[in-house]
Amino acid sequence: MTPVNHTDVHEFVLLGLTAHSDLQVPLFLAFLAMYMVTLLGNFGIIVLIRIDFHLHTPMYYFLSHLAFVDICYSSIILPKMLVQILMEEKTISFLGCAAQLWCFVVFGVTECLLLAVMAYDRYVAICKPLLYPTIMCGWMCRWLVAGSYAISVLHAVTHTTFIFTFSFCRSNVINHYFCDIAPLLALSCSNTHTYEVVVLALVSINCLSTMAIIFVSYTYILPAVLKIRSPEGRRKAFSTCASHLTVVTMFYGAILFMYLRPSSTFALDKNKTATLFYTIVTPTLNPLVYSLRNSEVKAALRRVVGRRY
Repeated sequence: MTPVNHTDVHEFVLLGLTAHSDLQVPLFLAFLAMYMVTLLGNFGIIVLIRIDFHLHTPMYYFLSHLAFVDICYSSIILPKMLVQILMEEKTISFLGCAAQLWCFVVFGVTECLLLAVMAYDRYVAICKPLLYPTIMCGWMCRWLVAGSYAISVLHAVTHTTFIFTFSFCRSNVINHYFCDIAPLLALSCSNTHTYEVVVLALVSINCLSTMAIIFVSYTYILPAVLKIRSPEGRRKAFSTCASHLTVVTMFYGAILFMYLRPSSTFALDKNKTATLFYTIVTPTLNPLVYSLRNSEVKAALRRVVGRRY
């Protein structure tokens, strides 16, 4: 590799979403509102599942973890982003950047895996109802969730170790609103080709394998739902499946657009929009989707409100 002038980087500067000062206050108010909705909505889902025994099922056990992941996902990005919107100093320390990237990968990969686990849970519940209590027993649910977090941590360790052993000698200005993989690679003066192949491989394996689980599950689920004779049973099955598929479409659409492209097509300014969708918009919409489109959640909410008043 050609020798380069190396400068140790102790902190990074985040450019944020836009440099237009007239947009700072509207953006701050919009993202603050979205963060509040994310926290209240997802905390509400978790509390509702815990206090209503009708929701003490594997599906809602997984949903409570999905809500927890969405809270963490937003909280590692939005508070820092809100502070930076209103401040002239937009720096983040080297270790802070590494920690943010590590957490981002952990919760991003966990969300992918949990969505696949929830699809498998729906498959067993609808296609093998008599075996459902045996297959999706308590220890199996706990192992599926624990396995999702464990795999995510391995992904995060791999990405963080690779990226933060590179030399950052071109600049310390990150053209993004948080420490993401692509803008950090753009600053490195090291040979990152091997790591780019690793990124493509890991994202492909994770996204395509989980999408395959979801696709195969629903190829069995949809015909089984159509065979349900009871209109109420069919409506209930469609309600839970529609909520899950809506979340899957929103999350995976942005992920695939962002990562499964040749590096030559990367445009960091355009990627901010895609990243914004699955890091901020999706966690905000998830609790709304599950509360507005899921009949069981709406019924549980009515029961809880009815008991209080």
